[in-house]
Amino acid sequence: MVSTEVVAGKSQAQTPALLLKDITCTFVSRDDPNQRYTAVANSTLSVAPGEFVSVVGPTGCGKSTLLNIAAGLLAPSSGVVESFGEPVNGVNKRSGYMFQGEALLPWRCALDNVVAGLEFAGVERAQACEQGREWMKRVGLSGFEDRYPHQMSGGMRKRTMLAQTLIRDPDLILMDEPFSALDIQTRQLMENEVLELWMAKRKAVLFITHDLDEAIAMSDRVVVLSAGPGTHPIGEFVIDLPRPRDVAEVRMQPRFIELHGAIWAVLRDEVLKGYAQQKRA
Repeated sequence: MVSTEVVAGKSQAQTPALLLKDITCTFVSRDDPNQRYTAVANSTLSVAPGEFVSVVGPTGCGKSTLLNIAAGLLAPSSGVVESFGEPVNGVNKRSGYMFQGEALLPWRCALDNVVAGLEFAGVERAQACEQGREWMKRVGLSGFEDRYPHQMSGGMRKRTMLAQTLIRDPDLILMDEPFSALDIQTRQLMENEVLELWMAKRKAVLFITHDLDEAIAMSDRVVVLSAGPGTHPIGEFVIDLPRPRDVAEVRMQPRFIELHGAIWAVLRDEVLKGYAQQKRA
């Protein structure tokens, strides 16, 4: 690892919000049971309470696999998965997951999508809607509660998904390239909104992204994964840029440029390896 410094004044002895220890995940081919693919091999990753950690790596290297393991949606072939010191067996109930793709139910309006998790958890409708309207206000969608997904822009749908994820107040927030489909202006607005909401409560975040600029601008720490198969962390960088941050303005700081160069020096060869593997495939 490139760095093992204390992040944002937190003790490394603190119980992690998320601990993935010696994780290996091997898949068996549906067509040939004797053929196996190891997506992740002997990978260890932790996120401290209140820490914002981004993971970057080549396309198809296994970033989303690690996130699904953290959420309890996928069991590793071997290794330890813990959240706040407790083993994760099944769905990680202390986490909230914001998916890369559309996760809104098309037959439900924005408000009903936002409160779905509360209703599934048994919260009374009136109370759930009250919280839902408050969260829609927080993400800038007050007045759009009755819109259906097909009536909203991409940015509005992402804001709705963000409110849907945060309304249950998860202690660990998992985000899988949530803004990759947005135009650059909308994306930067969403990134700043996420940082503002995160700064208010400082929940632990594990953020998957292909965008190195995004990772540096938002994070306390950036973890670099190797190309697959058998992906594993090969670099770790503390992002010591002052907060609060504006994701557009911070890119112009000399320290940002320095960090970008250092991380890209580690990431570049892995991206080329991943690209070469995709061409062969």
